[in-house]
Amino acid sequence: MTNQRKAVMFIATSLDGYIATKDDSLEWLFKVEGEGDNGYSEFYDTVDTVIMGRRTYDWLLEQKLEIFPYEGKECYVFSRTESQDNENVQFFNGDVVEFTNQLKNKEGKNIWVMGGGDLIHSFMKEKLVDELIITVSPVLIGKGIPLFKEIDFETELTLKSVNRFNQFAELHYEVKR
Repeated sequence: MTNQRKAVMFIATSLDGYIATKDDSLEWLFKVEGEGDNGYSEFYDTVDTVIMGRRTYDWLLEQKLEIFPYEGKECYVFSRTESQDNENVQFFNGDVVEFTNQLKNKEGKNIWVMGGGDLIHSFMKEKLVDELIITVSPVLIGKGIPLFKEIDFETELTLKSVNRFNQFAELHYEVKR
């Protein structure tokens, strides 16, 4: 029997807990001196499936990238509105728990729960995230899109590792079951 795939949240946050400014800017993140790609490539090789929210997908499209950044990976966009699948992504607006558990039980590598804030909140609330890899940037942005919304549930974590990428600190947690 093979091990079940894990849903892993991999994301950067400001020291005061925001993943973007109110206007979806990440400029604050790119001003910080990192080291290489700050562990991204190593993580990226561990996943074959990417899950993101509609707002994150729309932000990606606004960047007008020449190549879709997750080409070669199964990519799902969770959206409340009907949308047409394309060569890069499949849209989903059904039962999140059932769908995610089906993905976890398929053969393959881990599943990247990318974001944004609404998606992360629903995945944490439904206890679908198995590990969290959070890269903390030494920047205070004061307000914006929070990494974690106010919650009415408790999630206990175990610290697996801490890595430093110049000015960034990467915290790797496992969710206690």
